[in-house]
Amino acid sequence: MLKNYSSATEFYLLGFHGSKELHDILFATFFFLYSVTVMGNMVIIVIVCVDKRLQSPMYFFLGHLSVLEILITSVAVPLMLWGLLLPGMQAMSLTACSAQLYLYLSLGTSELVLIGAMAVDRYVAVCNPLRYNIIMDSHTCIWVVIVSWVFGFLFQIWPVYATFQLTFCKSNVIDHFLCDRGQLLKLSCDDSLFTEFILFLMAIFIIVGSLIPTIISYTYIISTILKIPSASGRRKAFSTCASHFTFVVIGYGTCLFLYVKPKQTQAAEYNRVASLMVLVVTPFLNPFIFTLRNDKFIEAFRDVMKRCYQILKD
Repeated sequence: MLKNYSSATEFYLLGFHGSKELHDILFATFFFLYSVTVMGNMVIIVIVCVDKRLQSPMYFFLGHLSVLEILITSVAVPLMLWGLLLPGMQAMSLTACSAQLYLYLSLGTSELVLIGAMAVDRYVAVCNPLRYNIIMDSHTCIWVVIVSWVFGFLFQIWPVYATFQLTFCKSNVIDHFLCDRGQLLKLSCDDSLFTEFILFLMAIFIIVGSLIPTIISYTYIISTILKIPSASGRRKAFSTCASHFTFVVIGYGTCLFLYVKPKQTQAAEYNRVASLMVLVVTPFLNPFIFTLRNDKFIEAFRDVMKRCYQILKD
């Protein structure tokens, strides 16, 4: 415990509570999920890059979404796995803590903007198919991706700066496996109510702001699909949006529970579970959600595997 009015320059992550046996089980589980996440998203990136049949806006955005998923999970999960192997608390400098929080929030913000853009892309594809190639040309797609990345990293500068301007004099022990903002605010001896309120408004702006075009897009998409006379036509139109819609429900649902709340300092267990959803579960599900029911991607994957086999055979 720190003395009053002295700010922490180093933090200690408590990680997960429980016995050594429980830690070993958690390590094996999370290591498996992380390995599958990285490999699965890497497969998506490679297949999208090498197969000409996937050179369309939907797969272009999917490739960048996979890059973001790998980076988001890699910001915290390797350190979390290392903490499960080591006994006791894990030390982290103030600089490392701020860098981790900044990358985590910035990458997450970029992903939300990109998910919103993908919803608009699906709207144009279903509701304006004849103009799709004109509206969603390569120039537009590149700018959408650039804006999502730049906006995410610029938007989170002030929230992270404001968080680390606080004086952490209550303790330097964080009851989490990463530098969680809610737990950091708990350690502050400053009056952080105003800062928490501004962070709440900013969370609403980015999460709800990117959710609105998604909701509007899918309202028009569903309305258009229902007007298609043939059942096969409706199924085909819906299949192009089902995977993205599933990802939207999981991703936005978790973020709304984790960030859109006036009080940032929930119980540690609540934050831990919600963070695991964002950092482990959602990136793990991404390759399966977007590929298992996508016949074009599965066909492209098989062809690439055949080519690799032929090269190795020769």
